[in-house]
Amino acid sequence: MESFLEGQGGGALLAPAAGQARQVPVPEGDAGFRPFFHEWHVNLWPLDSKKSSPFMSSHPPPSIELEFARRYDQEHARVCREPRPAGIGARLAVWRTARLVRHALKEAGEPGLILDVACGAGRYWPVLGEHGNRVILAADPSQDMLNHAQTHHPASLLKRVKTFHSSAFNIGLSANAVDCIICMQLFAHVTRGEDRLALLREFYRVSRDTVILATRIEPLLQIARPASASSGMLPLASKVQLEAEFREAGFEVLDHRDLLPGWAPSRVYVLRKQG
Repeated sequence: MESFLEGQGGGALLAPAAGQARQVPVPEGDAGFRPFFHEWHVNLWPLDSKKSSPFMSSHPPPSIELEFARRYDQEHARVCREPRPAGIGARLAVWRTARLVRHALKEAGEPGLILDVACGAGRYWPVLGEHGNRVILAADPSQDMLNHAQTHHPASLLKRVKTFHSSAFNIGLSANAVDCIICMQLFAHVTRGEDRLALLREFYRVSRDTVILATRIEPLLQIARPASASSGMLPLASKVQLEAEFREAGFEVLDHRDLLPGWAPSRVYVLRKQG
C-alpha cells in the first residue's frame, strides 16, 4: 500500500497530532419527515476508523471539527446499541444515500485512488470498495473513531483502506495526492462561508481531479420552520451561495442529486477542478 501511495504522489509524512474527539450538532429532522431527515444526516456522515498511520496532520482539528466529532461519536454509540436501523426512515436513508454515492462516483469517472475525509466509522467504505481496483484512504480527526471503524468491516475490505489521523482543514497529504475526495459528513455541518471556503481550498489542493460533497441547502418546498439558534438546527445555505463558493475555490459543478428532490435539504454534489 505504501509503495502504491508513493507512486501516486502520496503525502509527506507529518508528525502525529494529539488525539482528539470530533464535535458539530447533528441537525434535527424537519416537520413530518423528521425521522427520515434525522437518519439521513446521521447516516450521511461515516464515523469510525482504527489504525494509527504515518499520514497525520501536524495541526489540531478546528473547533468546528471537534464539535462535529463529539456529536457524531455520541450518535454512533447510540446506533451501535441498536440491532438494526430503528425504522423504515433509517433503512430508506441508508439505501438512498448509498445510491447517491454510487451515482456520484460514476459521474466522477470511477476514481481509482480516493480519500474519504472525516470518514468516521467508514459507513461508505463498502460502497467505495465496490470498484475492485479502487484504493481508499480515510482520514478522521478522531483516532478513537478510526480505531472503532476496524470493528465494522470485513478484513477483505479493510486491507484496501489506509486510515490516518488528520484534520480536514489541513490534510496530511501532498498536493494532487488523490484522484477524488469524498466528504459525506463534515461539510454539511459547516455553517460559515469562510469555513466552507477553507475546506474547499484544502480539497482543491489535495485532489487532482474531483470532489464529492454532501451538503444541506434550502429546499424548494419549505416544509419546516426556519432554523434558529434555539432550535438546535443548523442554518441552511442557498444553492446560489454554495455554488458561488465552489467557483471561488476553483471548482465547477459536474452533477448534483437530492435526497428527496424539492423536499429534503440534503444534496450530493460532484465537483471538478478547473484549470
